[in-house]
Amino acid sequence: MFVWTAARLDSSRMNILITGGAGFIGSNFVHYVLKRRQQDKIVNVDMLTYAGNLENLEDVRSHPNYVFEKADICDRDAIERILEKHNAEAIINFAAESHVDRSILGAAEFIRTNVSGTQVLLELANQRKMKRFLQVSTDEVYGSLGDTGLFTEETPLHPNSPYSASKAGADMLALAYHHTFSLPVVITRCSNNYGPYQFPEKLIPLLIANALNDKPLPVYGDGKNVRDWLHVEDHCAAIDSVFHDGKIGEIYNVGGSNEWMNIDIVKLVLELLNKPESLITFVQDRLGHDRRYAIDSSKIRRELNWKPGYTFEHGIRETVQWYIKNRTWWENIITGEYQEYYKRMYEGREKIAG
Repeated sequence: MFVWTAARLDSSRMNILITGGAGFIGSNFVHYVLKRRQQDKIVNVDMLTYAGNLENLEDVRSHPNYVFEKADICDRDAIERILEKHNAEAIINFAAESHVDRSILGAAEFIRTNVSGTQVLLELANQRKMKRFLQVSTDEVYGSLGDTGLFTEETPLHPNSPYSASKAGADMLALAYHHTFSLPVVITRCSNNYGPYQFPEKLIPLLIANALNDKPLPVYGDGKNVRDWLHVEDHCAAIDSVFHDGKIGEIYNVGGSNEWMNIDIVKLVLELLNKPESLITFVQDRLGHDRRYAIDSSKIRRELNWKPGYTFEHGIRETVQWYIKNRTWWENIITGEYQEYYKRMYEGREKIAG
């Protein structure tokens, strides 16, 4: 059996296939790498479903080290052709159906993309004896926390939504390919991201867009669900570090050490936009809503010397300003299919007292 022994990737030129690179985190990562690793070639594969947007990458479209290929990661033949065409040596897998609410409305596409699609990528990576396979995952695979405690890399998996279950399944497949075939897999699990280019179904851009349009800000339940917030550029730095220097077969939690209740995020956004709290509308909670997530990221800090560069106070202000300056970008998105989804998720829900 072929065995990989390298723990650290060398700094020579590498052809990296990035899946889901037109999405929120993926497009930010493409920008991050092209700015900092001039020698690498980035092959961005994206199916361009509702959350994939090539406008996110318009400024690098002609970059000499960047190429886009439209394909579905579940299409083995298409992915195999792309890998061969560009002589890809590594894969970073961002591609995923990623919104919990959508997974509750219909789980099948989440299983298809997040599990079956990941298996296709793993099989081809193993077939080509790739130098690295990085699976980008989520803290949601751990389930829900009580009022205290943190998720560590040893926390048992206990996913509570179809989305998180599909991501846990993909993680287990990746680790199985490492154990069975010695595929050089590493996994990152991050807390809630925020920043530029985030699709406006997610909390922070949804709040900003609605507030700027003086529309109600829907808040699930009592608004006291807690999340740990991480700026997307800090997440990109962590992924880059784990990709090059992480130990093969290991999992790295990536968190911002920055816990906020949802209702406090809502009030902060309204304050930054000088909008009234009367816009807050409490709606019926979603099914199986995890109460609290919080990540212990001491392992990546200790082993790879990573730490967040953004304070939340600076990051959220910068993010709000980005959405103000790029209003055309998100206004072009919140039409058509997204509007129908929004109506299903929020406008049909029973309002509850604040």
